[in-house]
Amino acid sequence: MKRVLEFLGFVTLLQGVAGLVHEFTGWDWGLAQRLGVLDGYEVYASVALLVLGFALCAAAEGRGSG
Repeated sequence: MKRVLEFLGFVTLLQGVAGLVHEFTGWDWGLAQRLGVLDGYEVYASVALLVLGFALCAAAEGRGSG
């Protein structure tokens, strides 16, 4: 379970960073820009993904080994 949480945390952190990079540089990558329901809220969604990623990584650390 720890590996799954680490992987999901890494992916959500990566997507949060990708969304912010897209908003500030115009590079076309990231998940938040491809979801039509988030039109106008991409920055907020990217920040939420960053926070979720940090929380998942912290939860993985709290699980210990195993």
